[in-house]
Amino acid sequence: MKTEEKKLLILGVKTVLAEAAALKTMAGSLSKDFVSALNTLNSCRGKIIFCGVGKSGLIARKIAATFASIGLDSIYLHPVEAMHGDMGPANSRDVCVALSNSGSTPELNSFLSHLKARKVAVIALTSNPRSRTASICDIHIDIKVKEEACPHNLVPTSSTTAMLALGDAMAVCLMEMKGFKKEIFASHHPGGKLGKILNVKVKTIMRTGPQNPSIGPNATISQACEKMTFSSLGAVSIVDSKGKLKGFFTDGDLRRKFGAISPDDKIKEHMTLNPLSISPEQTAAEAAAIMEKRRIDNLPVIDSQGKLIGVIDERDLIREGIL
Repeated sequence: MKTEEKKLLILGVKTVLAEAAALKTMAGSLSKDFVSALNTLNSCRGKIIFCGVGKSGLIARKIAATFASIGLDSIYLHPVEAMHGDMGPANSRDVCVALSNSGSTPELNSFLSHLKARKVAVIALTSNPRSRTASICDIHIDIKVKEEACPHNLVPTSSTTAMLALGDAMAVCLMEMKGFKKEIFASHHPGGKLGKILNVKVKTIMRTGPQNPSIGPNATISQACEKMTFSSLGAVSIVDSKGKLKGFFTDGDLRRKFGAISPDDKIKEHMTLNPLSISPEQTAAEAAAIMEKRRIDNLPVIDSQGKLIGVIDERDLIREGIL
């Protein structure tokens, strides 16, 4: 590695470590103000308004988006635009979270003063408990950033990282306070790979009909192999006369028992009893987790009465982008 490249690497590492140190300092200082902020946010009966100017504003936007993704009514308002006609939505039922490292941004403080006049509760995140922003707000959380990771102590780096982490901490704590479940997140995130992982149900991608081979317990190994070959599944479910799942047999079982198994043997003599299964209402992601943990390629799908209604194959999950 060239000398200049080494210098850049060292600077990169130093920057990351500086921001990590800032997070550690802030984490160690969190106290009752943090808890008070959480209680205020949890009891909010209106909107949670996030605001900030410049880089702090960009972080405020991200935190607002995170809160929205967990089902909280949150918005971002730009202080300057709010002062020029966009303050209409703010009312006494709302809570505002203001972000400013210095706490001395005139545009922000003017906006917060008008919010206070409307009896909006204000929570402020700054590094200066003696600042104007801190004096305006109802609850102040000191993010404890004394110096930016920027070599010139100019570019918002450690401060914005601390704000972002604190916003995430608030979101996670509120999830706990409100009994958040993943289904809520899924309902707010229907698109993309993440939406697919959270929303796709087993019943929508399971194999049915001829692609869901099954036989009775008295069928032979030869018949089982014929079923597996026809469906290209590499596995077959064993069901009783009522269609209830009793066992499972795979081509892996056949290989492992090769030499100790006869084509005329009954499948019930070699099947896996009480095999793993999944409900059609569970998510495909849950099926993937089971299959990865147990290192299996197929998973029978049964209804509430234990009847076989389908099967999930590893290839189906890969095709859907879940594995």
